[in-house]
Amino acid sequence: MNAPFKTPETEAPLWDLSDLYGSRDDARLAADMTQARALVDELNGLQGRLAAERTDPAALGATLDRAISLYEQASDRLGALGAYAFLAASTARDDAGAQGFEADVREKITAIATPTVWLTLEINQIDDDQLEAALAANEAAARWRPWLRRVRTMKPHELSAELETFIAERGPITAQWPRLFDEQLAALRAKAGTESLTLAEALNRLSDAKPARRKAAAEGLSEALAARAPTIALVLNTVAADKAMEDRWRGFKRPADSRHLANEVDGEAVDAMAEAVAQAYPRLSHRYYALKARAMGKPRLDHWDRNAPIGTAAPRAFTWSQGREIVLDSFSDLGGDFAQRAGRFFDQPWIDGRARPGKQSGAYAHPVTADRHPYVFLNWMGERRDVLTLAHELGHGVHQTLAAEQGTLLADTPLTLAETASIFAEGLTFDRLLATASKAEQRALLAGRIEDGLNTVVRQIAFHRFETRFHDERQKGEVPQQRINELWLDEMGASLGPAVTLDPGYEHWWSYVSHFVHSPFYVYAYAFGDLLVAALMEARRADPAGFTPLYRDLLAGGGTRTYVEALKPFDLNPRDPAFWSVGCRRLERLVDQFEQLG
Repeated sequence: MNAPFKTPETEAPLWDLSDLYGSRDDARLAADMTQARALVDELNGLQGRLAAERTDPAALGATLDRAISLYEQASDRLGALGAYAFLAASTARDDAGAQGFEADVREKITAIATPTVWLTLEINQIDDDQLEAALAANEAAARWRPWLRRVRTMKPHELSAELETFIAERGPITAQWPRLFDEQLAALRAKAGTESLTLAEALNRLSDAKPARRKAAAEGLSEALAARAPTIALVLNTVAADKAMEDRWRGFKRPADSRHLANEVDGEAVDAMAEAVAQAYPRLSHRYYALKARAMGKPRLDHWDRNAPIGTAAPRAFTWSQGREIVLDSFSDLGGDFAQRAGRFFDQPWIDGRARPGKQSGAYAHPVTADRHPYVFLNWMGERRDVLTLAHELGHGVHQTLAAEQGTLLADTPLTLAETASIFAEGLTFDRLLATASKAEQRALLAGRIEDGLNTVVRQIAFHRFETRFHDERQKGEVPQQRINELWLDEMGASLGPAVTLDPGYEHWWSYVSHFVHSPFYVYAYAFGDLLVAALMEARRADPAGFTPLYRDLLAGGGTRTYVEALKPFDLNPRDPAFWSVGCRRLERLVDQFEQLG
């Protein structure tokens, strides 16, 4: 193993990926490829057995357990390979070698994994009563019941073995479109006066205390995005057309339906949530931005003022060590081992926080596989929002370490629950920041918290509505870039309200939202998670001591329960329309509090 990178306590760290592999030339890469291939070969030796043993519960149960166990073991090996290639490439999007290596690994993984498509097809040929009898006859097989539940939901949408193989084999080819998107944004430079800013730096500059610096960064970013928008429009159109073709073959009626199925959530529930948030725009975002404009002494905000500090004084800056202390103290408020688990990410080189050229923008926590450990990625700029981002991604990381005890297949959490721990950790961290702030700082902190809530709920639902309209139009033919711009301005204008001016150039800002390309219809999960967490926060406030063990159990369950089942111990029912109003009311009360501060 390489020695961990040593960094000053005040500076964000670089990660060390050698727990996975030491370099692109590491002999362990080839060894794990060979082991994965051997596991797949052993699994494929069972092909046909599930169909043949359908009337023998004991034999079927034993074969099911053996087949799924081999599938998980192969997934662990291939997952580690894919994670290493992605993690390494995400910090070097300007390195052709790293990008080529990621693509090459993806192709090799696909070649090894594709012959296993028979497994889920054969499972779904088993009748419900035959499957239940097999699980009852074999306790080990019964452990896989949650994974089998998810497999069975795809039964109406499965294709022939030949078509499933074709779709799997072409995956690395279609993945080149997201790669092109990433490389376009990694190469982007926004001119701001004499400076040349990366995407992450330009977006961060929009929180600068000085209006002129915000404006320069926004205008430079608009110009840079406009230059790339034709290419990204082609990428977005191609990704959407490819998705529409597969959806048509699989029998999905609406573009978002496949995502809803994967999330184990009813599309109608998501529609109701989105509509409830849209109806709340006037009470939430429209009202807040009007109050903010008044506080800043402006008749209207420019779009680059949306996340600006209220005052002109520079907001409080945080060193890396200060951010770490605040986040770990916040995790300790939950008791148990939450802070200890989060602390391991700092004690070990599992975080890449330092912003630098070539590194992609944004933040994520990658679970890798259940038999490894997660890694956290962010671009630390030392602002309050970065402290909350650190808490958010460590929330994911702690969730992933807790769920890992289930094994890779059962740890996989649907998006409806995947954002729970991250948003909850953000909320705890904000509460600590607010509690320890001076009165002079509290108004600015409250404004920041409201803006984070608006960005998570209102903005993501606006993204979802834009994405829905785009995909609906794409089904009729290619959507011109000008029309994409119009859809974007329509939905952003509706969500931000009359107190925000969408200045010229903002029409291109859809082109930096990576989820539209990488994970169509992902974005609503943020709003879903935020509103769900609001209800959990209320439950914790009512009974802090009783809450922690239930919450830990929810996270440790991974994907073994649906979100409805997972929330039942808290006496919460997300199928009740009133459930979603709790989060909106909670955010509205924060706006009330901000107005009262004057």
